[in-house]
Amino acid sequence: MLQQALQRYVNNFKGFSREIWILAAITFINRAGTMVLPFLSKYLKEDLGFSFREVGWIMVAFGVGSMLGSWLGGKLSDRLGFYKVMVFSLFTSGLMFFMIQHITSFWGLCIGMFAIMTIADMFRPAMFVSLGAYAKPENRTRALTLVRLAVNLGFAAGPALGGLIIMGIGYKGLFWADGATCIVSILIFALLVKEKTKSPYADKEHPGEVLTQSVFRDGPFWLFLFISFLTAMVFFQIFTTLPLYHHDRYGLTEFQTGLLMTLNGLLIFFLEMPIVSIFERKKIDTINIVLWGSLLMAVSYYVLLAEGWPGILVISILFITFGEMFAFPFSNSFAMGRAPKGHEGRYMALYTMSFSLAHIMSSKLGMEFISWFGYWGNWACMGTFGLLAAGASVWLQRMLARETRVNR
Repeated sequence: MLQQALQRYVNNFKGFSREIWILAAITFINRAGTMVLPFLSKYLKEDLGFSFREVGWIMVAFGVGSMLGSWLGGKLSDRLGFYKVMVFSLFTSGLMFFMIQHITSFWGLCIGMFAIMTIADMFRPAMFVSLGAYAKPENRTRALTLVRLAVNLGFAAGPALGGLIIMGIGYKGLFWADGATCIVSILIFALLVKEKTKSPYADKEHPGEVLTQSVFRDGPFWLFLFISFLTAMVFFQIFTTLPLYHHDRYGLTEFQTGLLMTLNGLLIFFLEMPIVSIFERKKIDTINIVLWGSLLMAVSYYVLLAEGWPGILVISILFITFGEMFAFPFSNSFAMGRAPKGHEGRYMALYTMSFSLAHIMSSKLGMEFISWFGYWGNWACMGTFGLLAAGASVWLQRMLARETRVNR
């Protein structure tokens, strides 16, 4: 019985090309070194002494840079190719991480975070486009999930290691680790993967479709972007306000916060691919899965309203983890599937920009809500945003159903 279950789990990982596995490997190395992000708000607040509002503004600069980088990454991937964009982005941002640790002024950090995220987040849409070039059509959703697993396994290792680095040599060590892993991962990619402009797995019967209307007129896609924005905004609290809450209300150390994030990453590593495979085999509606993910995220913040028992932090992480597993891989899949062939870059750029905008609003709104209403008010608002995303998902389902009837 156990052997059969293990074999079914292993079967979920079969059928990927060599390049997809290399992409997953470098993503893991890069994300395992992404130790700055989970502790950035704590570093700014506790090590540099900024106020909640100043931390919020620095995180806004971080998010604006991310948004601009996502747009540039999509545009340059169409013009120069995803390969060049990926190499430039990770190598340059690695060098910038080495330098930014020496900046400690408010305006210097606003400008520095904006610049580094502009360069670093050019990588994301380029990487999505690369999946279209290197993955077979029949396993593209699973390829997206594999890369997400690499991201989350990296996050499982990164925060715990980051907590140990902070306790051992201080926050400066995080910047060295982050920069080094950016450079190492992209050098491995450049050495092992050759540049391809066209996919060897392209659909030969339908080599491309004419984009009959602008992406800006695709109403259902814009509603989908709004849903993605809301779910991402709620989720990103795990990197901004939750670590502060752990320390302020429950006295958790950086290492203990890192362990909670490690739980999140390990659960995703072991459960997300089987869950995706089950949903795909049963052909469950993608937006319906996103809807349930939004509801689970809402519950993850509502349970935090019951303060006092530390175990509630674990329960909250469990809800947000399952919400993430439902919402994000199928959001990726919907965005890729919605794009006409040959035009995935512009759709994925807008999709990643919705996450960047969510990062801006999540950090700033979260810090403002805490300043005005305390942590309790922030959790109530974030839970409500999750419910709003679920309601918008129901609306999107109806729009897509109408669209299908009209196109018949």
